[in-house]
Formats: sequence, C-alpha cells, structure tokens
Amino acid sequence: MKTLRDLMTPPAHVLGRVEVLIVRGAPRDRARRIEHTMALAGIGLADDRLGQRGEAELSTRQVTLIQAEHLPLIATFARSGAIDPVDLRRNMVVSGINLLSLKKVQVRVGAALIELVGPCAPCSRMEEVIGPGGYAAMRGHGGMTARILEGGAIRVGDTVSVA
Repeated sequence: MKTLRDLMTPPAHVLGRVEVLIVRGAPRDRARRIEHTMALAGIGLADDRLGQRGEAELSTRQVTLIQAEHLPLIATFARSGAIDPVDLRRNMVVSGINLLSLKKVQVRVGAALIELVGPCAPCSRMEEVIGPGGYAAMRGHGGMTARILEGGAIRVGDTVSVA
C-alpha cells in the first residue's frame, strides 16, 4: 500500500506543455507574449523586468506559472468573457500538469530547471483587468511562484516535466 508520501510524489511520466510565455516591463506597463526566452539562474526570465535588471533576485518569485486549464474557471467565477492570460501577468501558461501538486518539486521546463515554491496569490489589479470579482475568481487559481535553479532556453511548446 502506498504511503501519503508516495502519493504526494508526482509520477515522472506526467508531462505538461508551455502554451504561452509572457514578460512584463514596468509594473503598470502591459505585459506581452513572446515565443522564446532564456531563464537566468537565480534571476528570472531574460526578457522580463527581473532579467533585464540582471541582478540576483532572492525572491521565490523569479518566475510565475499558471495552468491553462484554470483560465476558463477564472472566467466562469468572474462571470466575464474569455480571459487573456497576458492580463494575468504570469510568465508561463502551462497545460497538462497539475502545478499545485508540484509545490517544492523541481521541474524541467525546456532546458531550464525550476523549483515551484508556492501559490501565486492574485493582486488587486485583477479587479481592473478581469472586472468586478476578478480577485476572488483567481483565489486558489492564481498559479505558482518558482525560482530558477539552472538557466536555459524556454520556448512555447516545450515540455514541462518533473526533474
């Protein structure tokens, strides 16, 4: 019989996919989609504001991820139309893998190695971009924060797998 510890360890055969890459400039500037970037160990994504700053980021929020499967749920909860993931300002939209089950787990994304650290709570700006109720709609569905352990190239379409 499997122990709870066994059940909490994600199986290696579960794979996800990078659907969208998003980078941000200044805090209030609109984020934008890109097709590829470099993950910089201990810093962030090269094309994102953290990577452009180029200094070590001690935060556990060097990169943020959200599940593609949660976008329709957020829209349903907010009673809004389709959600543009760029508005959510998460760096990666991934599909096919349960991010929340990977807390404190190292994950290979393209050529980079990241460690998912914890939930990425929504901010009050979600009321602006999603509409009234946007903040509440994202609670529990805001994705995960991560730190970059090994740098490397990341592209839309890359595999996301447990390391």
